[in-house]
Amino acid sequence: MPDVVVEPDTEHLVRAVAEALVARLAAAQTIHGTASVVLTGGGVGTAVLERVAQLSAEPVRETVDWTAVDVWWGDERFVPADDDERNEKGARTALLDVVGVPGDRVHAMPPSDGPFAEPEDAAAWYAGELAAAAPDGADLPRFDVLLLGMGPEGHVASIFPDSPAATDDRPVVAVRDCPKPPPIRVSMGFSAINSAEEVWLLVAGEAKAAAVAAA
Repeated sequence: MPDVVVEPDTEHLVRAVAEALVARLAAAQTIHGTASVVLTGGGVGTAVLERVAQLSAEPVRETVDWTAVDVWWGDERFVPADDDERNEKGARTALLDVVGVPGDRVHAMPPSDGPFAEPEDAAAWYAGELAAAAPDGADLPRFDVLLLGMGPEGHVASIFPDSPAATDDRPVVAVRDCPKPPPIRVSMGFSAINSAEEVWLLVAGEAKAAAVAAA
């Protein structure tokens, strides 16, 4: 059964998630020597990363060795690399560049002005990156924590209700005709999302209350 944690407002939610994320990654490093996190975009997701960066500069009970953290993304907008819509760009500004995560541990999904003209090719490449990082005999690496936001209509990552991606069993899929712009995206599928050790769904705001209640 999922654990449901309710905070009084977005500020408390961001603070609680950031502190829990630092603790969870530190614990993973104690056990495995490294940690792995799958990031999300959106207002709350980015605010959490900003708060984690602040915690990294403060004396806290747990500390994370950011040189030993692998960073992945649950989804990405298929737009140019420097587009403000890119989840990667927001994450780099909020956290990754601040704490110095090594470039070879940042596993970004390809942008539309990268080596792949079609999102299907970008999705296949990212699936290959996941498989390359997986232990022998597995298709996916270990994800200690996978962060997700949710839209008012209930979408997570870039999987919208009634989208073909919702029933696609591939680990990474191209998503076209998204009802929310930008319309073309690349997303982990549910097979990859559900493989994580822990999935944290971060939802705030009255506009999303109905979707939360339905879930």
